[in-house]
Amino acid sequence: MASILIIDDERAIRNVLKDILNNEGYITDEAPDGEEGLKKFKAGNFDLVLCDIKMPKIDGIEFLQQAKQLNGDVPIIIISGHGNIDTAVDAVKKGAFDYISKPPDLNRLLITIRNAMDKNILVKETKVLKKKVAGIQEIIGQTTPIIKIKETIEKVAATDARVLVTGENGSGKELVARWLHEKSNRAAGPLIEVNCAAIPSELIESELFGHEKGSFTSAVKQRIGKFEQASGGTLFLDEIGDMSLSAQAKVLRALQEGRITRVGGDKEIAVDVRVVAATNKDLLEEVANKNFRLDLYHRLGVILIHVPSLNQRREDIPLLVNHFLAEIAKEYGQAQKSIAPAALDLLKSHNWTGNIRELRNVVERLIILSGKQIIAEDVKNYI
Repeated sequence: MASILIIDDERAIRNVLKDILNNEGYITDEAPDGEEGLKKFKAGNFDLVLCDIKMPKIDGIEFLQQAKQLNGDVPIIIISGHGNIDTAVDAVKKGAFDYISKPPDLNRLLITIRNAMDKNILVKETKVLKKKVAGIQEIIGQTTPIIKIKETIEKVAATDARVLVTGENGSGKELVARWLHEKSNRAAGPLIEVNCAAIPSELIESELFGHEKGSFTSAVKQRIGKFEQASGGTLFLDEIGDMSLSAQAKVLRALQEGRITRVGGDKEIAVDVRVVAATNKDLLEEVANKNFRLDLYHRLGVILIHVPSLNQRREDIPLLVNHFLAEIAKEYGQAQKSIAPAALDLLKSHNWTGNIRELRNVVERLIILSGKQIIAEDVKNYI
């Protein structure tokens, strides 16, 4: 179910667009000006933005430029009653998907939105294919915890045992899940990922189990859920600790019986799914606080894999840094930069609250901003 952010300083316009888009099955959010719109854009996960030009605080063109820097993949359609050909051309040059004059022709608007969504899907599919061609990233490291994780994956992957992966955000839990799938007998099947924290609690059941047409207000057509999509493959439930209790009960039933029922339906559908779950929370503590079901914890945690934080495996930092230097240089089509021992020592002593993800970002920043060799002064300036 695609989500659209509407940014316009006229409440009447926002209400009209919201009603039309909700009737078409889209999820909508709104903002009265560019500043509020930018806050919501940063915090949300939108598939498309409709944006006015003349607004207080931050106008549409400035919003467009900042939003494109934050996430260039999200299509932005400019809608304005103050425009002309020059304004339209300028907006498209700065990254707008299209420009529509007010009052908008609703048929044209809906067609433009569908075209933008279709293009976005193609862009995402292309990125996925590129990742598949490039192969799955290695699990880099020679410390005892990382060697143990690799050994566990080798033993467990070929089975259908459910696995619970724990660890801090950015530590590499998703990579463990990918390798469990890649080395399994289900590797030819799909790996379907669900970020439980990114989906509103009222929509999680529809996302996981699907829904029938007419089962709720915006259910304008039947939807196949992630359990069905993953049948024959692996379902990766990321941030499982953020799932609502009602959804937990249905997931438990699906794991017990191998069957699901779509929201609004009464037909049971058999699914053949291996579930790998991940969380950055202490689930036993969540159980004690009555936020997580103990029976579901035991169902998910047949095999437990804990991914250590980067601060707990500092000896691996040189290996990771050199890996990222080579990987990013290849992405940029540039010669690989070297790093001075003193610079590496500074990276090893840093407090990595963002773990592997933060380290990769820092290495990329150093590649862009430093000279031919990354030195200690660069690390001090740009970390």
